[in-house]
Amino acid sequence: MAAVRQIQVTFDCADPVRVGRFWCEVLGYVPSPPPTGFPTWDDVESTRHGAWFACVDPTGAGPRLYFQRVPEAKVAKNRVHIDVRAGTGLVGAERLAALESECARLLALGATRVRLLRADGVDESCIVMRDVEGNEFCLD
Repeated sequence: MAAVRQIQVTFDCADPVRVGRFWCEVLGYVPSPPPTGFPTWDDVESTRHGAWFACVDPTGAGPRLYFQRVPEAKVAKNRVHIDVRAGTGLVGAERLAALESECARLLALGATRVRLLRADGVDESCIVMRDVEGNEFCLD
C-alpha cells in the first residue's frame, strides 16, 4: 500500500473565489495555476462562474486548499477547522500580543472575532474566529 504524502483541504461554501482569496491572504498562499485549457483564472471564471477556486502554499510545504460552491448554507459548527499558528513557541503576555496583532490583521480582511480562550494551565491562549463565510478557525 502506498503512503499518502499530500493532502488537500476542501471547503464547501457559497462564494469559492471570495473565501479562497481570503485564505490566500491569511496564509500567504497563491491561487493555484488555472486548469489545463485555461490561460488565466479570468478565463476559468467566464465558463465556470465561480463554482470553485484553489490555492497553494508557494513554498510547497502546506496543503492545497480547494473551495467548492454548494447550494446549502452552513448550519452547524465545523467538524474540522484550521488552526492558524500565529503564536507558536510563545507563552503568556507575549503570546497574547502576537495573537491580538494577527487578529487585527485578519479582522481587516473580513474575519470575525468570536472569543478569546485564555490559558488554563494546560493549554495556552488562542482566539476563535470565523472566516468571511462563518467557518470557524483558531489563532493558535
